Amino acid sequence: MIEAALSGVAEFVSAQQLHALLGADAPSLATVYRTLQSLERSGQIDTVNRNGEAVYRACAPTHHHHLVCTVCSTTIEVAGDEVERWASQTATEHGFALQTHVADIYGTCVACST
Repeated sequence: MIEAALSGVAEFVSAQQLHALLGADAPSLATVYRTLQSLERSGQIDTVNRNGEAVYRACAPTHHHHLVCTVCSTTIEVAGDEVERWASQTATEHGFALQTHVADIYGTCVACST
C-alpha cells in the first residue's frame, strides 16, 4: 500500500503527506514512518532533507545522487563517476574503507535563480 502510493508520486513527500494520500484506509502514521525507514534501508526509496524534514520518493534503482532546489524543492537525480572517485579517494586518504555514501547537493535551480 505505502510502496504503491509512493510509486504514484513524482515528487518527494513527507510521511504526513503520504499518510494523507493513503486516505481512510491508511495504516497509522507510526506504521507509515516505520515502513518508509525500512524501504529506505533496503534501497527501495530515497530520502532527502527538505527544510529540516525527511521526505521520501521512489527513485531509480541504480546508485545516484540528488540536486535539490532549496526554494521550490525541485529534485534532479544525477549519477557520475566523479562523485564516486571523490568518495573513494577521500575515504582512502583518511584511512577508511568506503562502504557507502550519500551526496545530495542543495542550491537554487535555474527557474528560481532568475
